[in-house]
Amino acid sequence: MNKKARSLDPHLEREMQKYPNPLPSREFILDTLASFGVPVSIERLSESLEIEPHETDSFGHRLKAMERDGQIMRNRKGAICVVEKLDLIKGKVQGHPDGFGFLIPDDGSPDLFLSAKEMHKVFHGDRVMVREIGMDRKGRREGAIVEVLDRANSRLVGRLYVEHSVLFVVAEDKRINQDILVPPGEHGGAKPGQVVTIEIIEQPSKRMQPIGRVVEILGNYADPGMEIEIALRKHDLPHVFPDDVEKAAAKFPKKVRKSEMEGRVDIRHLPLVTIDGETARDFDDAVYCEKAGKGYRLYVAIADVSHYVKQKGALDSEALKRGNSVYFPRRVIPMLPEALSNELCSLNPKVDRLCMVCEMVLDGHGEFKSYKFYAAVMHSHARLTYTKVAAMLENPEAAGEHAALLPDIRLLYTLYGVLAKARKKRGAIDFETIETQMLFNDQGKIEKIVPVVRNDAHRLIEECMLAANVCASEFLKKHGQAALYRIHEGPTPEKLANLRNFLKEFGLDLKGGDEPHAKDYAALLDKIRDRPDAQLLQTVMLRSLQQAVYSPENVGHFGLAYESYTHFTSPIRRYPDLLIHRAIKAALDDKKYSPGSWVELGAHCSATERRADEATRDVDAWLKCYWMMDKVGMSFGGSISGVTGFGLFVALDDIYVEGLVHISELGADYFHFDQGLHQIVGERTKTRFRLGDRLRVKVARVDLETSKIDFVLDAEPLDAGKKK
Repeated sequence: MNKKARSLDPHLEREMQKYPNPLPSREFILDTLASFGVPVSIERLSESLEIEPHETDSFGHRLKAMERDGQIMRNRKGAICVVEKLDLIKGKVQGHPDGFGFLIPDDGSPDLFLSAKEMHKVFHGDRVMVREIGMDRKGRREGAIVEVLDRANSRLVGRLYVEHSVLFVVAEDKRINQDILVPPGEHGGAKPGQVVTIEIIEQPSKRMQPIGRVVEILGNYADPGMEIEIALRKHDLPHVFPDDVEKAAAKFPKKVRKSEMEGRVDIRHLPLVTIDGETARDFDDAVYCEKAGKGYRLYVAIADVSHYVKQKGALDSEALKRGNSVYFPRRVIPMLPEALSNELCSLNPKVDRLCMVCEMVLDGHGEFKSYKFYAAVMHSHARLTYTKVAAMLENPEAAGEHAALLPDIRLLYTLYGVLAKARKKRGAIDFETIETQMLFNDQGKIEKIVPVVRNDAHRLIEECMLAANVCASEFLKKHGQAALYRIHEGPTPEKLANLRNFLKEFGLDLKGGDEPHAKDYAALLDKIRDRPDAQLLQTVMLRSLQQAVYSPENVGHFGLAYESYTHFTSPIRRYPDLLIHRAIKAALDDKKYSPGSWVELGAHCSATERRADEATRDVDAWLKCYWMMDKVGMSFGGSISGVTGFGLFVALDDIYVEGLVHISELGADYFHFDQGLHQIVGERTKTRFRLGDRLRVKVARVDLETSKIDFVLDAEPLDAGKKK
């Protein structure tokens, strides 16, 4: 290959713009390798691409980057191969507590089973290349790890143990099955039994157990707040603001300056109020409603976070990294430093605040006649709670010092009724789920768990926020501005078929053919609402739907029955909302906002949301286990909340705790799991346990280390365990 050939690199111009001394592009390197038809030594490849001596190091770095990204690899003889030619599959390792794992391929193809032997080489979360080696005994595709592309874990949290004078750490994340050895002198003063953070010195490999050093001692397992400290590190949640972020936040004034109000609409005269929970400290949104002819004019004012958090600054980088605030019982890990989240950005009462307003005019049927967005300055006239507003609506005397606001609250409530009717007409799905709240004693332990009763004040604010979010998505779509939509797709064909088969058992059917609408779900929910098995049927319907995510591809929101929907109303605690604010401001100035790859941003924000959910679930589960420790041997009534191949999950009445009845505890029979019908059936006795069935169980065991509670059947079942 001569110099003329290297000049034929189709991406040469791009490389010249990026680098003063351009190397052959990745694409050209791959094409060159493919043209040889066989694995090639680095010397021969360098010669073919005419790599000069002064380019050798840079070229080596480029090849290493291509190896990390799984584009090329070296065989046993050191020759370079094109991965696609080797039929290797790139993906992410997903560990299982029992030692085996799976490869989740990047290309979306079916998962590959990884045996315990293969998992010995990696940790959960690592990115690897795998060769398919056949089928396992269960008929699953099986893989063998060829190369590790990227190690996901540099630090882990776990408990320190000692056996035969050997120190090791057992990871809190049970998907990491290997013990991490701690060499002599690397324990950092930690004592066996304590919770520690370790830095991985040696990653696992075919012949080596992982090795780590203790870099942080968190304390003893049952110390107050330890469950949160563990969850933060287990899920790699950023929880300490870097110095540059704290310094950036500290530079802002304590209150809004007059110069910042210039060019904004002054709506301080409007009696806007915030309505939130009792424990809320970051107030994103304020509302006010007035009559507009036969309809309504609704103002939704949202904290103008984008005025303070500029793109690519230290605050923005940290907010993106966090993705969202995380709400644990009695502790919040905010997306933004407190100086912003609880002070300057928060719409606190009786102070001026900068905001972005969505001003909407709706007719008497809740249909939008017009809307507009603008930057404003506001003054919250009161900090109200859901409980207070509900009481005011029920009894005017409960208004007390807020009596002057009562007519406004009543008008908001009237509008809520109109919007609720429009919601029903639209066909939005309204699942009735029970949320719970933990109440703690002075020692920081659960005293009791109570249901959170959603009142009309909750629903009033929800409808106002939905209205503003819909307008935001329509506004951006109208202006041709790319954005992150909150999308929720309908059921997959497989889930839809399973749902219909299940409903058939109850003489029910979901209308809508191959592509049912939210209206079809809503109609069926209305039909079953008064049935004794309504909770069971609703649960199965809910599980047939996909998870809502963030995406630049606007496919609509199935559950809410919106063709276009985004998140605009919570920029203090959600990064996607901050992006939407910036996009709206750009559109108002006839500009385009581009924060980078919208696809990557959507995937990242969806991932941080899931990470937060997993972390809070872990904390809830541990706290509930701790609370149940003194209840071993006690009996409770409950309902089957989940059915698996290894047993039944049972949610206890009144105390809202879930545990497992293992399949071995169901009786002397061979029990078979029917996934489609959400049931386990005995082969000989035909005894059936189905999702939603009632059981009486006894607490047999509580394991704090795994956050698991085991039940056994107690006396006569309430209505489960019936013959088919």
